[in-house]
Amino acid sequence: MQLEYFHMIDRVVDLNVDAKTIVVEALVPKESTIFEGHFPGYPLMPGVLLIESMAQASGWLQLGVLKFERMPILAAVKEAKVRGSVFPGDLMIIEATLSHQGSGYAVTDAKIRVDGKLRANSTLTFTQIPFPNADMRGFMDAVAKRVGFPQQAGSP
Repeated sequence: MQLEYFHMIDRVVDLNVDAKTIVVEALVPKESTIFEGHFPGYPLMPGVLLIESMAQASGWLQLGVLKFERMPILAAVKEAKVRGSVFPGDLMIIEATLSHQGSGYAVTDAKIRVDGKLRANSTLTFTQIPFPNADMRGFMDAVAKRVGFPQQAGSP
C-alpha cells in the first residue's frame, strides 16, 4: 500500500466474476507521512482512506465483471461506518460484492476486516465510463499486473 499515491490495494486474493465478489489484501504501512498528523503519538488509518480502500476493491471487482471495457468512478458513499480502528502494520482484508449494475452505474457493498474483526463497511455507487484515453488504460493494465489481477477476467 502506498498511501501518498492512493495505491490502496496490494493483492487480489480472489475474484469471482460469476458471483460478483472480490477479496483483496492491503497491508497498512508501519510508517507514512499520513500518520504524522493522524494522530501524533497515536497513528490511525484515516476513515476517508478506509472508504477509498473499499472503493478501490469495488473498482477492481467492476473491472473484472466488465472485462476492462469500462472504468468505474466513485460517485456516492452511502452508509459508511467505521466500526473500529485500523493501525499501521495491520493487514486489511477487503471484500466487495456487486449488488446492482445497469444504466451506466453500479452499486457495491464492501467491508474491511482486520484479524477477522469488522472495522468498516459501506455501500458505494459508481458511474461506469469508457476509458478516457490509451494512457489511462495502460496505467490500469500495469496496476492490474502489480496487484495480481486475474488476467482471464481482465484485459488480454
